[in-house]
Amino acid sequence: MLYQIYEAQRTLMEPFAELALVASRLFTNPLAPMSHAPMANRMAAGYNLLHRLAKDYEKPEFGITSVPVDGVSVTIHERVEISKPFCNLLRFKRYADDTKTLETLLRSPVVLVVAPLSGHYSTLLRDTVRTLLRDHKVYITDWKNAREVPLSEGTFSLDDYVNYVQEFIRYLQENNGEVHVVSVCQPTVPVMAAVSLMASRGEQTPASMTMMGGPIDASRSPTAVNDLAVKRSLQWFETNVIHRVPNNYPGAGRRVYPGFLQYAGFVAMNPNRHATSYYDYFKDLVRGDGGSTDSHRKFYDEYNAVLDMDAEFYLDTIKTVFQDYSLPNGTWEVRNPEGKPELVRPQDITKTAVLAIEGELDDIAGLGQTQASLDLCSSVPDSEKQYYEVMGAGHYGIFSGRRWREVVYPILRDFIANHHTGIVTTKRRAASQALMEALENREDLYEQLQLGTNYQPVEDKPVAAKAAATVAADSAVKAAPAARKPAASRAKPATARKTTSTSKAAAAKPAAAAKPAAAPKAASKPAATATNKPAVESKPDVAPKATSVPAAAVAAKPATVAATAAPAPAAAPAKAETATPTAAPAQPEAEASRPATAWRTPETEGQPNAAQSASAPKQS
Repeated sequence: MLYQIYEAQRTLMEPFAELALVASRLFTNPLAPMSHAPMANRMAAGYNLLHRLAKDYEKPEFGITSVPVDGVSVTIHERVEISKPFCNLLRFKRYADDTKTLETLLRSPVVLVVAPLSGHYSTLLRDTVRTLLRDHKVYITDWKNAREVPLSEGTFSLDDYVNYVQEFIRYLQENNGEVHVVSVCQPTVPVMAAVSLMASRGEQTPASMTMMGGPIDASRSPTAVNDLAVKRSLQWFETNVIHRVPNNYPGAGRRVYPGFLQYAGFVAMNPNRHATSYYDYFKDLVRGDGGSTDSHRKFYDEYNAVLDMDAEFYLDTIKTVFQDYSLPNGTWEVRNPEGKPELVRPQDITKTAVLAIEGELDDIAGLGQTQASLDLCSSVPDSEKQYYEVMGAGHYGIFSGRRWREVVYPILRDFIANHHTGIVTTKRRAASQALMEALENREDLYEQLQLGTNYQPVEDKPVAAKAAATVAADSAVKAAPAARKPAASRAKPATARKTTSTSKAAAAKPAAAAKPAAAPKAASKPAATATNKPAVESKPDVAPKATSVPAAAVAAKPATVAATAAPAPAAAPAKAETATPTAAPAQPEAEASRPATAWRTPETEGQPNAAQSASAPKQS
C-alpha cells in the first residue's frame, strides 16, 4: 500500500514542480517584468530549489561520446551486447580512423565493470567508465529497474546475479581471449562467488579481478549499514520494506524493495550533509555562481535517480552477506542455471590476480571488509595479490572524482597491464582486419592524389608511383625506363594529330606528354605558341613534376616523335637555338624533386624545364 501512496503523492506534486520551474524562469528572464522586482533573484532561487526537491528523477544517460587515447580523440558508441530479463551487458565501442590508433585499441585489455545493484543505476559509474576507456575495452552490467520487468520473467535472486556474471565472463573470454573484472561495492561478493565457481569447475577464470569498497567480510569494521542488517530480522525486512509494484508499471504485482525507500535510507545516513548541500545550492543561485550550481545538479541528478530491486535478491543479500557471512565462513551454496547447488570455494582460485581497494573514510564498507578477499584467495600467490588504501577518500571517492582519476586509476591501470597477456584472438583480428585494410587503402589514396596520379589499389601500386615521391631531377634518368613506356604510349595519339608546324614543339616538350592528365593539353596547343614566343619556351619549369622524363632522356629516342610528324621548316630549329642561350639554369635538386600536384596553373602546364630547352636543337 505504501508504494501506491507514494505514486499518488508523486503524481500530485509533478505539476507543481513544473510550475515552480516556470516561476523560476520568469524571475530570471530579463525580458520578464518580474525579473526586475526587488528580491527577484531570491524568489527565482527558491522556486528552483522547490522544483529540484519535488521533481521525479529518471534514469540518466552515460553520455560518453569521445575519449582521448594516446592523444587522439576516439569516438564512443554505446550499444547492448547481451540483453537479459534483469540486466543488459553494455559495450562502449571505440572507433578510430587511423591504423596506428586502431592497432592500439585492438590490443587494449578487456575490462568487465560489474556495477552495483543497490539502489542506483549503473550510470553512477560514469566517471569510472570514462576513465577506463582511455586504455581499455570496457563493458558494464546495466541492471534494469525491477518495476519495468514483467512478472512473466520470474523472480531474480542473488544466485541469478552470480550466474549472470559467469555468463558475461564466459562470453567476453570467448570473444577476446581474456578479461579483467572490476567490481564496485555490492557486486564484490557475487563476483568472488562467480570466479570461485568457475575455478572449481576447472574453467578459465579472469586474468585479474579488482574489488573496490565491497562487503566481502561484513563482520570486519561494521558500519551503520551492517548494524541495521544485524539488529533486524529477515522477517522484519520482508514485512516493512518489501512492497508490490503498482498497476501503472509493466512489472505490476512484482514484490520489490522500492527505490524511494532506498533513497530515504541513503539520505538518513547523512541528513546534515544533504541539507547543507541544498542550502548551499540556494545561496549559489542567489549569487549567480553557475559553476557550483551545475556541479550540484550533476551530482544529484545521478544520486536522486533510484531503481527498484527484486525482493528475493534483496532478502538473499541481507541474509547471505550481512547476517550469515556465508562467503567468509565457507557455507555459501549457489544454485546454477540447472538448479544444482554448488559450494563457493575462493581457495580454488589459482590463476586470477586479485587487487583490493578501500577508502580510508568509507562509511558503507568499513576498512578491512574488502581486504578480506586477499585472505580468502589463499591459493593465489602473494606476488599476484595487491592491496591499496586511498587516504582521505570516502565510499564514492574510490571510483569517482579527482581521487579516482589521479590516485586510484593509475594503480588499477598498472595492475591490469601487469597481468595482461596481449592476446588478440583470431575472431577479434578478423573483425578489425577489414577496417584496417580500408584505412591503409585510404591513406594510399591520399598520397597518390597529392602526387597527381590515378588511384591504384595497394597491392597493384606501380613502380613509377613509388618513385615519383622520392626520385630527384638529377636521378630522373635512371627512373626513365620505368616511366618512359607509359609516357610514350600516351604521347603517340596526341603527336599523331599534330601538324608540321608543331612537330618541334612536341619534340621539345616530351615531359608534358608524360603527364597522364596534361597530355591532351600539350597536344592541342597551337603552333603559334611554339614559334612566336621562344622566350616563354625556354623559361624553366617552376614546379617540374617528379614523374616527368627529362629531355635528355627522351633525346635518346627522337624517332618516337619524328616518325609520326612531317618534316619541320628550317626556321623552327633556328628559333629553338636562339632561345637556348637565354635559358635559365637548372633548378636545385630540392626544387626539382618537389612532387607536382593536380592544381598546376595553365601558364605552367606546358612549359619545359631548362634541360628540355637545352636539348631541343639536338632533337631536331
